[in-house]
Amino acid sequence: MTNLFKEISEQFLRDSHSFSPFVPYPKASERSEWEKLDSETLNELIKRGETFLGFDYPYLKATDFLEFSRTGNRVHYEDKLFIKRKALDALVLAECTEHSGRFTDDIVNGIFAICDETAWQLPAHNSYIRNSPQLVLPDVSNPVIELFSCEAASVLATAYYLLKDELDAISPFICSRIIYETKRRVIIPYLTKHFWWMGKGREEMCNWTIWCTQNILLTAFLLPFPENVRQKIFKKACASTDFFLKDYGDDGCCDEGAQYYRHAGLCLFQTLDILCRITDDYFASLWDNEKIKNIALYILNVHVDDKYYINFADCSPVAGRAGTREYLFGKACGLKNLAEFAALDYKRTPEKFQPDENNLYYRLQEVFTRKAILSEDTDSPIFHPPVFYSSAGLWIARNDCYTAAAKCGDNNDSHNHNDTGSVTLYKNGQPLLIDIGVESYTKKTFSAQRYEIWTMQSDYHNLPTVNGTMQMNGEEYKASSIVHSFTEDGGKIAMDISGAYPAEAHLREYTRCVTLDASGLTLDDSWSFDDDCEHPVILNFITYEKPVLSNESPDVLLIGELGTLKTGNSPSHIDIEELPMTDPRLMQCWKHSLYRIRIAVPCGGVRIRVS
Repeated sequence: MTNLFKEISEQFLRDSHSFSPFVPYPKASERSEWEKLDSETLNELIKRGETFLGFDYPYLKATDFLEFSRTGNRVHYEDKLFIKRKALDALVLAECTEHSGRFTDDIVNGIFAICDETAWQLPAHNSYIRNSPQLVLPDVSNPVIELFSCEAASVLATAYYLLKDELDAISPFICSRIIYETKRRVIIPYLTKHFWWMGKGREEMCNWTIWCTQNILLTAFLLPFPENVRQKIFKKACASTDFFLKDYGDDGCCDEGAQYYRHAGLCLFQTLDILCRITDDYFASLWDNEKIKNIALYILNVHVDDKYYINFADCSPVAGRAGTREYLFGKACGLKNLAEFAALDYKRTPEKFQPDENNLYYRLQEVFTRKAILSEDTDSPIFHPPVFYSSAGLWIARNDCYTAAAKCGDNNDSHNHNDTGSVTLYKNGQPLLIDIGVESYTKKTFSAQRYEIWTMQSDYHNLPTVNGTMQMNGEEYKASSIVHSFTEDGGKIAMDISGAYPAEAHLREYTRCVTLDASGLTLDDSWSFDDDCEHPVILNFITYEKPVLSNESPDVLLIGELGTLKTGNSPSHIDIEELPMTDPRLMQCWKHSLYRIRIAVPCGGVRIRVS
């Protein structure tokens, strides 16, 4: 493990005795800067705030918190919690824009509503030890520091930073309440306790580490905490950042997928940006660090076209538009292609100013970066290179018509699905063979029963069912004998996925070879069994468009009007199963039913052609 951040932090403290003021963006009182904003921005921010005038902030009851432990539902509580942050964000930015006092009463109500919450952590995160059962109710004497307690603190800290003078004019007890609550709920526990996500030894970290660290830094440096407290937070935050980075390969692949890049890679950007600002650029050399630049580029490399991304694990194929933070990350690292991609995607985004975002600092960042993004030249085509991420086992090949991806790592990713060897394919930017993603999170999602959920199972990926068995989860269930290459019009990857299946599959080997060329994708599968008997193999394929058997050939499936799937030899049986979409999270990306094709194939091997 390298200690990049720790070493620089120690050098800074040896060389300097104080931090630079953290003044990232203009405060509301700096009227000239706010009044320079374009009329569209000004009008939209005021309009967003007006929707929350007189807002009745929901009260979170004990039974709301208990619902997670009783039914497994986490959405009901979270919806009530998050709308309060979103309302406060919109009201704060509206007041900063108009500066008339029209929004301040509702802002004060929002601040007190958040400060009055019994706990800032989610019921789904209400535990002190990693992977231990959640406590049914919060212990107010022992706050849990997790993703959304840290975010609540940063929201309040940003509101304080922007509007302290205006809030003090009403009462000094508004801002003192913010300091009191953030100190007792977040800052003191952060400095006196160890939570797993802070990092320790070789324990594996995830997006929690850097997401929490970013918000802790925002809280500590936007609020007026003493220098000695800030120094302790600074040192601990830098150590956690190193713990986060140790679990990334040098290639920068996020094994949680494109959606989680927004909570991992982009929070790394934010953390480094804050550290540069408070140390007079002591950390600036890290913008040229190869691993950090590769982490930045990940989101561009897994982008397919328009709204679609190559996805795996819990990631959705519709992982959200790139925007302000991606743009700033690209600029900071000198990655022109990333900055232009983010600017282009931002311009395509119908919903500006992030109305669904909880983090007020992100929204503020957009307000004062928007002009630069809109002025960015986005006429040049964006180059998406072919890439092989050896750290996570992800192969992506492209040509003018197709984008193909294959997963060839193990079944132990963060937010893992059992998907080793699965293939996805896009044609002209549209999904042909898909990865479904994940349903709305419930108590079961992160429990011992996780793999009872259908979207986690290999049978609902583009993978074979072998002798009635599905793949298993765990680091030992993985691909081997991986060989890959790229060509001008695609590439090839071959792997043995037998190791991802249990002993009951009786596999000696299962070789999957994926080839992309200008005319489509070829899947060559061959296998043998360790008991020298023949066992059934059924190939599963998931499609978005409805597949139908061709009237002209029994071995050809028409996949909507988008493409075809052809078996190289006559299958013994083909089933087509409709998968209705009823889950709200899945329905965000899949607007109608999905389909599962199940092809019972002859002994020994099969060739599938998709075009």
